[in-house]
Amino acid sequence: MTEETADRAPSSDSGPDKGAPEEGAKPREKWANNMEFILSMAGEIIGLGNIWRFPYLCYRHGGGVFLIPYIVFLVFCGIPIFFLETALGQYTSEGGVTAWRKICPMFEGLGIASQVIVTYLNTYYIIILAWAIFYLVNSFMSPLPWSTCTNSWNTDLCHTRVSAFANPHLFQPGSNWSFLNNLTLPDVYMNATYIDDPNQLLRSSEEEFWDHRVLRLSDEMSLGKIHWDLALCLLAAWIICYFCIWKGIKTTGKVVYFTATFPYLMLFILFIRGVTLPGAAEGLKYYLQPDFRKLVDPGVWCDAGTQVFFSYAVCQGVLTALGSYNKYNNNCYRDCIALCCLNSATSIFAGFAVFSVLGFMAHDLNLPVEEIASSGPGLAFIVYPKALSLLPGSSFWAVLFFFMLLLLGLDTQFVCVESLATAITDLFPRQLRRPRARELLVLAIAVFCFLLGLPFISEGGIILFTVVDSYGVSGIVLLVIACFETIVIGWVYGADRFYDNIEDMIGYRPFPVLKYCWLFVTPFICMLVAQYNLSHAYHFIMVNGYIPGVWTQILGFILISLPLMCIPLFILVALYRNADQMTRPSSDLRQAQPHKPLLTLCGCVIFRSQAPPSRSTVETNDKMMMEEPSRV
Repeated sequence: MTEETADRAPSSDSGPDKGAPEEGAKPREKWANNMEFILSMAGEIIGLGNIWRFPYLCYRHGGGVFLIPYIVFLVFCGIPIFFLETALGQYTSEGGVTAWRKICPMFEGLGIASQVIVTYLNTYYIIILAWAIFYLVNSFMSPLPWSTCTNSWNTDLCHTRVSAFANPHLFQPGSNWSFLNNLTLPDVYMNATYIDDPNQLLRSSEEEFWDHRVLRLSDEMSLGKIHWDLALCLLAAWIICYFCIWKGIKTTGKVVYFTATFPYLMLFILFIRGVTLPGAAEGLKYYLQPDFRKLVDPGVWCDAGTQVFFSYAVCQGVLTALGSYNKYNNNCYRDCIALCCLNSATSIFAGFAVFSVLGFMAHDLNLPVEEIASSGPGLAFIVYPKALSLLPGSSFWAVLFFFMLLLLGLDTQFVCVESLATAITDLFPRQLRRPRARELLVLAIAVFCFLLGLPFISEGGIILFTVVDSYGVSGIVLLVIACFETIVIGWVYGADRFYDNIEDMIGYRPFPVLKYCWLFVTPFICMLVAQYNLSHAYHFIMVNGYIPGVWTQILGFILISLPLMCIPLFILVALYRNADQMTRPSSDLRQAQPHKPLLTLCGCVIFRSQAPPSRSTVETNDKMMMEEPSRV
């Protein structure tokens, strides 16, 4: 940082606190230290998708070749938007809605749209945690309940296999197999698929546990029959989530020290165990073996883009909310680059832990890897538990795995709730920054989302879960929001002005490529991918052979349309409020160089500076420089 910049920029301890409270409201909190911010961001972006989606996409889309489109989208879309949203929150010290209102009142709807998506996430994502808690409780049983066919929920179609690795004594010459009702070893270990009726497929004990014990599917697929034990698991998940964030970032910043770091220890243990198992090399071969023919498939590129958007939690307002608690001079540019590298490295590393175990499973069951590779809930709750049940000490490994899943999902969940609470609080600071108001707000969000989540744990809940997962948090919505965000910052607010703001915060200008990504590359790529996804948006949802009615398509259309409608709606609201100030940022935002052009390209001025600030605005900026930030 030059001396001139150092003199101009406030110190890290005396930066402007743009969260100055309204009369009667408490001051806005700040992170106690930068590590709390880093761990909170890491906890949000590193989640279940790193474990159950990225490795499968690599396997499905050409192994190591998939990293090419993934890195392209990461560099030209993921990092630019990730940094844009984080820097926006730090600069404005506002949540996901009011930050956009202050930058450009005309596009306040972008913030509202992101909060609609966060509400979707808060409602359905925690269902995964309820499933994880249910499996975690059952993991303490021996034998594991999903590893046998002697339970009340099993059918005549259930079959299981005896692991040669976990039970080597049974595979020695002269071993006694009489406990299997006089069936010989070849009869048990063969790859039997059919019984007397060729239309009835044998089903593994893990599948039956998932379908008949956890989901309890029926022909009716009713959304009204709630399962009390899963409801208790859902309630437990919400209670844990509530007490992680009920006091604001004072508790969130401390909880993430455990929830964001401990999963790495467990993932490392699973990795070490996985790569030392027989057959692990074959699984890793399927995971990384390159197939360059996949690069010509547009679906591969779209899946890579969608994975980046989901994995980096962009366009959800969460990054803006977390960044808003930073001190004004925090080096968010350095932090964002480090977090992006950590997230991608975690995804790749998780693939080794997952596919080494799947390779062992294929080896032990004498099956090809492609027949057992899966993603999503199928990997976490059917395939991986099956693989763990084949290991000696299977209960220990099951506890380890599901506890890791719980922690990975938990910090993502409570940060999403924190984001929604932050956005609402910043909309009504006078009412919600009073004593105990924060606790009541988070409690109201938890109760509301808990009640909305009850249909997801009914007999037909998996249908509803699949619909919301496919449409509510779809790539189409995220891509459209991302396109608008970059256009607003690049062309309406002004990319050069935003660069000046960032320089004022961190002391130097970021890499120039980011500016041109915001202006051209990112919105262009987002529009292309959104158009492709739109042409493939509607598809029939089938769960266990059951195809629901047309209501899923109608609900999907509503879920996609609801957040996107917020953007034009609030443009009309801004037009009604004050048509002359629709694109002018708030006067209380610090502008270090207000006379510079808003946007220049190749040395040419595209948009000149707006009218010079009034004397009162200059005095306000000077006063902001003198204020001490509120502390946690």
